[in-house]
Amino acid sequence: MTAKPLATANDLKSVLARLEAAGTAQNRKVYARHGAGPDLYGVSFKDLRAGARRLGLDQALASELWGTKNADARLLACMIADPATIGDRVLDAWIGDVSYYVLVDVLVAEVATKAPGLLPRMMRWMASGSEWVAQGGWDLLAHYALKDAAAADDTFIPYLETIEREIHISQNRVRHAMNGALMAIGLRDERLAELAKKAAVRIGKVDVDHGETSCETPDALRYIERGWARKRAKSAARA
Repeated sequence: MTAKPLATANDLKSVLARLEAAGTAQNRKVYARHGAGPDLYGVSFKDLRAGARRLGLDQALASELWGTKNADARLLACMIADPATIGDRVLDAWIGDVSYYVLVDVLVAEVATKAPGLLPRMMRWMASGSEWVAQGGWDLLAHYALKDAAAADDTFIPYLETIEREIHISQNRVRHAMNGALMAIGLRDERLAELAKKAAVRIGKVDVDHGETSCETPDALRYIERGWARKRAKSAARA
């Protein structure tokens, strides 16, 4: 059965109906294995993103979708939320509602990295005792390291020290996010790369329970080395 496209009308009832029609049993099984919970339709990310493009930014609708607690509706909510107007109160409430890592990743990438106040949000979330909120904070750090060229490189050295000191005693998905931040810092510049690689060696293997999925936690040392090899190859090709 071919999934139907998502609605173009910006009303909750219509969008939910189209989400339900676009879901598949196979996607529901996959998303459930990743922790989505029972309230889901199983809409592919391709269809969610296409629907988000048609709907456009709509914070009011995003808040309504989030309030349904449906997994697909919340993913779509992240994709149409307006970073300029959502505000920290709503962002903090949303991340506090999350109960699986995929939704954290999407919320961070689609909204939290684009909304004003990234640094205080990052610090606030990293300090949380909630696994999912803290994961979001470390995800924000990875984005900050990779995307903010204006940030002083020395800013990231204390985070390397924190990762090395705390990664093995942190919660499951926080460990994974810390590992991601370590790799992001290591790809920022060559001096940080050397510091990050030394930290990765001292840290050793990072164990993360990925549940009933085929996901794996990358080896940070190898990831950084391969990343720089690709960078150098691209530079050589342009020369």
